[in-house]
Amino acid sequence: MKRSNKNLPDVEIISYGKYTRWNASSRDLPELEELTYEIKAELDVEFGMLVEIRHGKGRYLEYIIHHPPFNDKSGELAPSFVGEYQIKSNPFRFFLGDTIWEPVDDKKGIWELIIKIDKQVVARKKLALI
Repeated sequence: MKRSNKNLPDVEIISYGKYTRWNASSRDLPELEELTYEIKAELDVEFGMLVEIRHGKGRYLEYIIHHPPFNDKSGELAPSFVGEYQIKSNPFRFFLGDTIWEPVDDKKGIWELIIKIDKQVVARKKLALI
């Protein structure tokens, strides 16, 4: 995705699809297993996208994951997943994704992964869990 604002960092989608399992407590990012828009919905499968951000050290990115409708633990419709993360180095690699959990069937459908910097979308990818 190209920058429309010269003040925004350069952001490049490096890969997307199915990945090795991500350990959030490790510094290592998951590794790409299959470059694809369609991921077979199976328990514990990791999926998402990896981006590289240049000229963004110290800034914050906002991430959003829109997912098919499913209920959370309390039985309510789960909202989109959102968060914020500080860009810690230059260049900086960031993985945005999720792992499929039980029940698997309600996770099937389109998942949209979005990264924003300064309220502007700098990376977007739609993946289908089938």
